[in-house]
Amino acid sequence: MTLDGPALVAAIFIMRVANYAIGTLRLIAIARGRRLIAATLASLEALVFALVIAGVIQDLENLANLAAYCAGAAAGSWVGMELESRLIRSYMIVNIFSPMGEQIAKTLRESGFGVTLQRSEGKDGEVITLRSVIDKRDIKQVSHITRQIHPEAFLVAEEVSSLRHGWFNVGKGRTV
Repeated sequence: MTLDGPALVAAIFIMRVANYAIGTLRLIAIARGRRLIAATLASLEALVFALVIAGVIQDLENLANLAAYCAGAAAGSWVGMELESRLIRSYMIVNIFSPMGEQIAKTLRESGFGVTLQRSEGKDGEVITLRSVIDKRDIKQVSHITRQIHPEAFLVAEEVSSLRHGWFNVGKGRTV
């Protein structure tokens, strides 16, 4: 069965969205060292790409097919990012440097975040260094709390590659 006209345009778009979404998940699997998952997704991604490109190159002058191919790539990037943010739990280490660190730590703890506090020496004298492991989705909340208390606080966030033990908020009142 061959598709043509609007059905082919729709198929190209949908498969290109799937192609990009699968590619995004594959890159995440690679970054996390999940070789078997990455290889499986690469195989599926290649199959989908081959099917999509076949629909486009059969008539390179068909602007609707080319537009569906390009729009599907854009939409697929969006879908891939949404999948990553919803399905894949990732964590950040947040470092906050502020002379008002004790107050920030207290407020963060009241909001359910675990915080380690350490007195440090900064460029302009003593500061409090705060460290917290948080769900990546909570970075805006932690930043907002910090900025409310000390707008000039220095905040640095780093992605965590692995976790083991400890206390941190994992959402809905559960802790690990």
